[in-house]
Amino acid sequence: MISLYGRPMDPVTEPEIRTSFVNCSKGEAKRIPVPTDLDGRPWDDLDFLGWSDPAYPGRSFLVVPTADRLVGVALRSESSSRRSQMCSICTTGHQNGGVTLMVARKTGESGRRGNTVGTYLCSDLACSLYARRIKTPTLGRQYRDDTPVEERVGKLRETITAFVARLD
Repeated sequence: MISLYGRPMDPVTEPEIRTSFVNCSKGEAKRIPVPTDLDGRPWDDLDFLGWSDPAYPGRSFLVVPTADRLVGVALRSESSSRRSQMCSICTTGHQNGGVTLMVARKTGESGRRGNTVGTYLCSDLACSLYARRIKTPTLGRQYRDDTPVEERVGKLRETITAFVARLD
């Protein structure tokens, strides 16, 4: 299976993605627009797969490897600010809407009652690339951070796994 620590995410297939979703119905999971460029993704640099729905602005998805399975999460954007903010997952600072509050419906009865959890994420969901310093924020610079990349990646994995665990 997929290792949580020590190496990046293994490539995933469309069927694996569709069966991983925990906070939507099987019918909803079948209708999710899965990325068509899975073969071209930089898997060696990804700790989770994230993408936005091109047909519905404000709707995004994550597939996160945990210790024993893939966990797919449907998200919706709650707000984006035009001021500087920091992503809670990769601690990258962005200006002008580069960070968005993303909210996920909880699983089970709690989710059916409308309960949600949220976190601030990079709007482009490229946290893994920011943590590795492969990508830099569009406007401005990232604040000075001398933390080694391995530590940044380890913290990202811990944080995204903790977010997914809050769905239960």
